[in-house]
Amino acid sequence: MSKVAIITGASSGIGAATAALLAGKGWNVVINFSRDEKRAKEIQKKCPTSILVQADVGDDAGCRKLAKAALDKWGRIDALVNNAGTTKFVAHAKLDGLSADDFLRMYRLNVVGPFQMVRACADALKAAKGAVVNVSSVASQLGTGSSIAYAASKAALNSVTYSLARVLGPEVRVNAVCPGYVDTPWQTGALGQERADQAKAHYATLVPLKSHATPEDIADAIAWLVEGARQVTGETIFVDGGMHISPPR
Repeated sequence: MSKVAIITGASSGIGAATAALLAGKGWNVVINFSRDEKRAKEIQKKCPTSILVQADVGDDAGCRKLAKAALDKWGRIDALVNNAGTTKFVAHAKLDGLSADDFLRMYRLNVVGPFQMVRACADALKAAKGAVVNVSSVASQLGTGSSIAYAASKAALNSVTYSLARVLGPEVRVNAVCPGYVDTPWQTGALGQERADQAKAHYATLVPLKSHATPEDIADAIAWLVEGARQVTGETIFVDGGMHISPPR
């Protein structure tokens, strides 16, 4: 029987690339989206055996809806990819640019959402001896990225990853991937094409590999963590061209 993966925030970027990659490997895929059904349907065309499920993973009922949809359709959950996330682009020096509500909104989706998704899927993941991958960020270690609140939320997600890896073993492995700059619609939507291109070029000058990642690069790492990596759990894997070891500039 084919394995089943739930991918949150799968209508674009890293989530979409992961859905397409796993589907190409024979997985059944739950493509989650919050608002953009049109784009999600485009992704579904690349995934022969998949279902679309609209849900806000910041809401516990939405998380349980996703788990139930997978179990109703296929009777199992082998992998959970917590990719859905949000941010607010605010220069770190602009302290007045972030409110308490901004922090709470980001924590709701970036930290509470993944926890709720794991909780909703835990029994099925244990039965399948499955795996969880949380999509974090290099900002979690460097305190960089789109805003201070975003970096803090991803650091919290890493901590949740470690805790869940400890309590869900030995049946379930839980890891995180930490991308650096990734060329996604999220970047162009926030920055505009010209500034996003400038950001990509600048990033490439900072890292040892002298390039930025594509969504497919991150999807490759996620697929390895769910399909192989038998002895890897509680790990944060940086897929950032070496940004996390680059000296500050």
